[in-house]
Amino acid sequence: MDSNARAAPLASRLSALEQRFREIRARTRALAAPLSAEDCAIQSMPDASPTKWHLAHTTWFFETFILSQHAPQYRAFDPAFKVLFNSYYNGVGDKHPRPERGLITRPDLDAVMAYRDHVETAMDDFLHDAAHAEPVAALIELGLNHEQQHQELILTDLKHMLSRNPLKPAYEKHWPLTSVQARKADWIAFAEGLHEIGHDGAGFAFDNETPRHRVFLPAFELASHPVTHGDFIAFIEDGGYRRPELWLSLGWDAVQARGWEAPLYWEKRDGQWHTFTLRGLMPVDPNAPVCHVSFLEAEAFARWADARLPTEAEWEVAAAGVAREGNFLESAAFHPLALREASPRGVPAQMFGDVWEWTRSDYGPYPGFRPEAGAVGEYNGKFMCGQYVLRGGSCATPASHIRASYRNFFPPDVRWQFSGLRLARDAP
Repeated sequence: MDSNARAAPLASRLSALEQRFREIRARTRALAAPLSAEDCAIQSMPDASPTKWHLAHTTWFFETFILSQHAPQYRAFDPAFKVLFNSYYNGVGDKHPRPERGLITRPDLDAVMAYRDHVETAMDDFLHDAAHAEPVAALIELGLNHEQQHQELILTDLKHMLSRNPLKPAYEKHWPLTSVQARKADWIAFAEGLHEIGHDGAGFAFDNETPRHRVFLPAFELASHPVTHGDFIAFIEDGGYRRPELWLSLGWDAVQARGWEAPLYWEKRDGQWHTFTLRGLMPVDPNAPVCHVSFLEAEAFARWADARLPTEAEWEVAAAGVAREGNFLESAAFHPLALREASPRGVPAQMFGDVWEWTRSDYGPYPGFRPEAGAVGEYNGKFMCGQYVLRGGSCATPASHIRASYRNFFPPDVRWQFSGLRLARDAP
């Protein structure tokens, strides 16, 4: 094969990467476009970050790990940004405290957008230089997937911030949803046996999805549909938040200390449950998947329903043959939707999109896991303690970002993510 023939596939791959870079960066800007500068500056709680910080941090990633290390002619936009917009990469150096990101009024939003312009221009030049770009193409792809994670965080953090405003303002005002007929959940049986889980090596994956390995699963059953708002209302009306026998000790402590009576964002008006959405305050749709519940609430509901949460291995085995389709960020609903078409019998519905589904699995390393070398190795491995795995993506997840092996993770009391649940049980 001559040099021209070898160069053609490389040029094609870099061109595709460049196109993906532009599309993902443009989508992040589009998510911020409806917001005022004031909207972009507010941090509503320590777990959340201002939109302006997300815009800057995703830019910081490309500047810090790509341009500053691999583009010889690159000059930093502002050296102070190295500390201001570092998240948790201790190997890079100092960082601004996470709970104080809302205090960064300077640089202003215009300066952050100029920072994005500066880095995007440099990245365009870098991606046209095959000698420099090709060796770090995998790192660039990591940065793009990292930005897609922050696209979801922009929406979840923004929702929490807007919910704190007594005016209950909407991010998008038009509500396109209509009521649908309820669909009863069935149980889908899976035989015992050896299975392989983890990423199969085709395409991008985070390091925590590897290595692929074998697991033995006893026979189990998985609910055909996620738990709905209507299901959760039945739990509430049966005293679910007042019955300590349903709760783990940590969960009951949270119920008592924080006054939980319903999922996050729910409130009763004129005797009917309403929930705050990115389109404002809306009546709860009983047929839509329940969201904004913690692992602790999901676990209590499962016990009330005489079932349990699936393990992540069970979830992945069940999802292996399911089409990766659903209600994702691109639908612009920004809210879980009721199922509008019947799912084929024996195929779990809504496995992807709508809500992240809690599993009963601790977030830990797979057998043989080794984090990446250097600061990027801090991306996942150091968080493998005290958290639980969620699967499947949500209505705020970009469609190209999710796959059956994807492992999300959060502490058990977190509720501001689009997190729901699906029941499992041991085979009879």
